[in-house]
Amino acid sequence: MATREFPLEPVEVDRVETRCRRIVTPLPVPESVPLLKKMRQIEPRSMGGQPPVIWHRGAGAFMQDPWGNQWIDFSSGVLVTASGHGHPAILDAIRRMADQGLYHAYCFPTKIRLELTEKIQSLLPPPLARVFLLTTGSEAVECCLKLAMTWGRTIGNENKNIIVSFDNDFHGRTMGAQLSGGAPALKSWLGADPRFVQVPFPDGFRQPDVSFAVFERRLSALGVDPDRVCGVIGETFQGCNATLFPADYAKALRRWCNQHRAVLILDEVQAGFGRTGRLFGFQHLGIVPDLVACGKGISGGMPLSAVLGTEELMSLYGPGEMTSTHSANTVCAAAALANLETLEREGLVERVDRLAPALADGCRRIAQASQGLIGHWDAVGLVAALQFTRPGTTEPQPDWAFEFVQKAIQRGILLFAPVGVGGCAIKLCPPYVIGEDALAEGLDVLEGIAAELSESLVVRS
Repeated sequence: MATREFPLEPVEVDRVETRCRRIVTPLPVPESVPLLKKMRQIEPRSMGGQPPVIWHRGAGAFMQDPWGNQWIDFSSGVLVTASGHGHPAILDAIRRMADQGLYHAYCFPTKIRLELTEKIQSLLPPPLARVFLLTTGSEAVECCLKLAMTWGRTIGNENKNIIVSFDNDFHGRTMGAQLSGGAPALKSWLGADPRFVQVPFPDGFRQPDVSFAVFERRLSALGVDPDRVCGVIGETFQGCNATLFPADYAKALRRWCNQHRAVLILDEVQAGFGRTGRLFGFQHLGIVPDLVACGKGISGGMPLSAVLGTEELMSLYGPGEMTSTHSANTVCAAAALANLETLEREGLVERVDRLAPALADGCRRIAQASQGLIGHWDAVGLVAALQFTRPGTTEPQPDWAFEFVQKAIQRGILLFAPVGVGGCAIKLCPPYVIGEDALAEGLDVLEGIAAELSESLVVRS
C-alpha cells in the first residue's frame, strides 16, 4: 500500500513552548507551502509521502525550520544521524577535507580511505576481515548478493543460485535489493524470480512460531533444495517492527548455512554502528555472519556505506572488477571516520544501551494508552516500532498510523512517514546524543497522542 500524501493546507495548531519543543506557526507553515508545492510539481509523486516540514538547521537531537519552530527529532534522518545533527567533530572533518580541494578520487587511493577502512577493520570480529566502501545501503546489499551468487558458482554448481530472505524484510529499492526484500507490493514491477524465495521472519507477532523448524518447513514447501541455496539474507533487526532475530534461531541459521555452504548475510544498514546498543546488531545473537551490509549510522549523515566480509568472499573478484564511482568519496570518508571516533570517544554506543529501557518503557505506555490501536510494539537499543493494527488482529491500519505522525509533528515531535506492513508502523529512533529529559518529554507527548487518537476513533465509531 502506498504511503498517503501529506496535505499542504496550513492548519492552526496549539502553540508549544518548552525547553525542547517550540511550535509558533500554523502547520504546514504558510510561507513554506509555495516551496512544497513547487517541489511536488518538479519531483516524482512519491516524494509527497514526506512530512511537510522544511529543514533549516539541526543541533544534537533537535531540528528547526526557518520560521521559529523546533522539534525533538525521533527520526535521526531515518536512522542516519547517530551522533546527532551537526556534531562539531564531524563538521570539522568535512571542512578540513573540503579545504584540501579534494572531493573525489575514483579509482585512486587516498589516505583518508586507508584510515577509515583500518578503523572499521579494527572493530571486526573474525572471520570478518575486509572492508569495501560504497555509497548507499542498497548498493551494499547488491554487492552482498553478487558475492553470494558468485560464491555459489565458484564452488562448482551453477544451479547453486537461490537467495533466501524473510517476509517483510526491507533491503533497499534497487532491483536485487527489492527481489530479496519481503514486501510483495514493492517488487510487483519486477515479477517473480525463482532464485529469490522468502520464509517467515520469527517476529513472534505475525509469525508466532519462532523456531528454526519454520525456516526448514517453508523451504521444503517451496520445493527448494537446501544445497541450491547460495545465500541467506536477513535484517539483524527487522526494520518494520524493530525485532531482533531470536538468538537461538540465529545460531541454528548459522549452523544451517555452514552445513549447506551458503553465505550468511546480515543487513545492518539500520542496525550497524550502535543503534541496538551494541556496535553491531549481530553481537546480540552470538554469531558472526559471512557478509554484512552497513550504511546509515556509519557516517553521521553523509552518503557512505560498506560491505564487511571474510577474506575468501571479498577476494572473489580481481582488480577493477568490483568498483563504484563515488566509493570512499573523501569528504564522506572523513565524516565517517570522525563519526566512528565520536562514537568511541563519547561512549555513545554504551549510551544507547543505557537509554534503551526508557525507550522500551515509553513504548509500553504509548501502546497501553492506545487502547488496542497499537497491536504490537518492540524496541531494541534506540529504535522502536509501534504497529497500528485492527484490535485483536494483525491487519494493518495505516490511516491511524498516518494520523499519529501528523499529530506528533503538530506537537513538536519529528517522525517520518509510516512504514512496514501496509504502512502501519511508526518508527521511533532518536539520535544517540538525545538527553534523558528530551527523550522522556517526547515519549510523554506520544503517549498523550495515542490516548487522544484512541478516544477520537471510539467517538467516530
